[in-house]
Amino acid sequence: MAYSYKNLFFDLDDTLWAFSVNARDTFEEMYLKYGYHHYFQSFEHYYTIYQRRNLELWEEYGNGRITKEELNRQRFLYPLESVGAGDVALAKAFSDDFFSVIPTKRKLMPHAYEVLEYLSSKYNLYILSNGFQELQCHKMRSAGIDVFFKKVILSDDIGVLKPWPEIFHFALSATQSDLRESLMIGDSWENDITGAKGVGMHQVFYHITGKTGLPFQPTYQISDLKELMEFL
Repeated sequence: MAYSYKNLFFDLDDTLWAFSVNARDTFEEMYLKYGYHHYFQSFEHYYTIYQRRNLELWEEYGNGRITKEELNRQRFLYPLESVGAGDVALAKAFSDDFFSVIPTKRKLMPHAYEVLEYLSSKYNLYILSNGFQELQCHKMRSAGIDVFFKKVILSDDIGVLKPWPEIFHFALSATQSDLRESLMIGDSWENDITGAKGVGMHQVFYHITGKTGLPFQPTYQISDLKELMEFL
């Protein structure tokens, strides 16, 4: 069955902007710059500790148990604390530098630019992201994709993260989009796909994680952004 869409809502990180690659590059730069080799066996040692705690903290933040400030303070301090070097000033300097450098990174997911170029002439394109206001727009400008989007809707705007229904309703209202004519495209099963389905919005699961045993069939499933050009 063919559907008639007018509005495409894209997640940003790891759907369009290559967050995992850009973040790792930035962390490695900071690791060397701030002499973290004095505290950790290797960059991998540090990054494994960071990522594990970071996931937990984002979950706490998403459930409203900690603030954005506490999330950022803890995730940069925790790795140092875990090796007995809980230097608050060092963690803060590392963190501040990290946040100034990461939005300047420009790597995109494969074929993201050409796909956006193609879609932008046919649809209203919007960003719907859990990222921070001060970073997301800068990241889009650095990568040269800001020009394709009519509006950027962020969890920061209303203090609610995907997959909560409120942010999807807010996005539809803020863009004056009809639910039946809207499509959510993202790489996070929980945030993008489950969240969109929860409000009755069609979804495209950008399946790059190898996740198996999906609880339900998304409207569409792709493994390459170029596949969007086949049905949109």
